Amino acid sequence: MARHRFRIREIAQQSGLSEATVDRALHRRPGVRESTVAEVERAIADLERQESQLQVVGRTFLVDLVMQAPDRFSTQVRHALETELPTLRPAVIRARFHLGEESSPAGAVHSLERIGERGSHGVILKAPDHPDVVAAVDRLVQSGTPVVTLVTDLPLSRRAAYIGIDNRAAGATAAYLVTQWSTEAIGSVLVTLSSSTFRGEEEREMGFRTTLRNLAPDRTIREVTDTDGQDGTILAAVGRAVRDDPTIDAVYSIGGGNAAILDAFGDRAPRVFIAHDLDHDNARLLRTGRLSAVLHHDLRADLRRACRMLLQAQGALPGAISTAPSQIQVVTPYNQPHAFGG
Repeated sequence: MARHRFRIREIAQQSGLSEATVDRALHRRPGVRESTVAEVERAIADLERQESQLQVVGRTFLVDLVMQAPDRFSTQVRHALETELPTLRPAVIRARFHLGEESSPAGAVHSLERIGERGSHGVILKAPDHPDVVAAVDRLVQSGTPVVTLVTDLPLSRRAAYIGIDNRAAGATAAYLVTQWSTEAIGSVLVTLSSSTFRGEEEREMGFRTTLRNLAPDRTIREVTDTDGQDGTILAAVGRAVRDDPTIDAVYSIGGGNAAILDAFGDRAPRVFIAHDLDHDNARLLRTGRLSAVLHHDLRADLRRACRMLLQAQGALPGAISTAPSQIQVVTPYNQPHAFGG
């Protein structure tokens, strides 16, 4: 294993493993599974990225980010959180990460139960709206670990707050843009979701469908869902949809995978393509004119608010928790933020 400068106690705290297990993994002693070695290596990588937090004297708060999302998005969220951590001083916050690409209630429950066993000062959660996940959140909260939901909500749970945009308003905005930019079009509109179990995606779809029905009642909606936002699955599913309905001439991508969606269209690019989240892939597609607009919100601001709410829930910051939806910014090829090459 590569050399590092962290104490075994710090690595154990970051990984959730015992100090004895970490010691065995570091020295590659017999009987240590490769998956355990990989957990220790990930913990060391996390500590290296957050090293400035380790040097600050004071009470340390450990926050867990649990996300089920394509790697391109979870990586963006992780980067936003780690960038914000030093700005939250005098609080000292370290983050641990539980990131998966598949939409799995059982996987989310497993992560939350493991966090409950090893302890945490708060959880930032993006997971399916499923009774088992709601119950796992409620158990965490009951044990004293506050939870805030990110991007997609669990409104029936005991979470402290939801952080993100008004998803119904986002879907309505997408429908407005589609109708304004294709006033004479009569073809179908393709709506793509990564999973119907994410409440945020479902709300975007409902907002889009309701508004499109009002603004362009003759337009047909074709839906592709449960792809987990994975490029290969999206490519196959959208390819089938385009073959089945050659009139599709507009796309509202709720769940991502936009390069794969465009590949599925081949040479017949959609007239209007509205997407979410200004990650580097979408910034490139927008800059080259392959996306019409991206509905963007400031992830760093969202993660900053999430951390402050967890600190408030722990009594480390004054004031009651109050929430308001994040602002939606319509980004076109002509007004990209400079951080994304605009």
